[in-house]
Amino acid sequence: MNDKKLTLVGHLAELRKRFVVIAIAIIALSSLSYYYIEFFVNELLKIGSQLEFIYLSPPELFMAYIKLSIVIGITLSMPVILMQVWLFVKPGLTGREKRYVLLSILGGFVFFALGVTFAYKAVLPVTIKFFMNITIDSIKPMISFENYIGFIGSILLAFGAVFEMPILSVALTKFGIINDAMLKKNRKIVILAIFIVAAIITPPDVISQLLLSGPMLLLFEASIVLSRIVGKERRALKNNIEDTKLKSLV
Repeated sequence: MNDKKLTLVGHLAELRKRFVVIAIAIIALSSLSYYYIEFFVNELLKIGSQLEFIYLSPPELFMAYIKLSIVIGITLSMPVILMQVWLFVKPGLTGREKRYVLLSILGGFVFFALGVTFAYKAVLPVTIKFFMNITIDSIKPMISFENYIGFIGSILLAFGAVFEMPILSVALTKFGIINDAMLKKNRKIVILAIFIVAAIITPPDVISQLLLSGPMLLLFEASIVLSRIVGKERRALKNNIEDTKLKSLV
């Protein structure tokens, strides 16, 4: 069957096929992660080596392991997920659009990994150290391991998503949806939105919000620069195409 002539039922069947592959990948890699869960837990405990952890109910530790396995499984499945997204949208794209979307998907994966790595290596140690330094002798920290996993997970995912900003701006500029002038004009609104988003997607503390909003501001400025560069290339290409058409008419 020609992909360009797929009916609605055909598209739904294709979408279901992609979801099945993604679900199998996530389940398989989550199960594999659970098999090696002690290794991952020990790695996470290194960040909070000065903390003492507890669990408050019999199933809490087990459920924390399950949640951690699923998060790791989804992360490891990201190449499969992106490949399935690519295979689903590819038939409806032109040659030039295929290149843009493929590069955006690959770049998005790289920047997501950079964001997660930056959060793990730089942000989390500083954040945990700060909170440990504000304790007093009469109040001893007793950290629930499940809450610790939730805290780390929210930070890692937040930074991974935020680091997608430059790639998103390049893709939107390529398709003519935004440009650098639009981003500059709305800079104040975007800055306000950045602090609001940082407050929403991070744990309820000022340090985490500042550590997220700072890189977001830098990434926004980088997005403006990239949008300007991509916009110039897009306009130059558009002018060349128009000149070619005029010459062919003459």
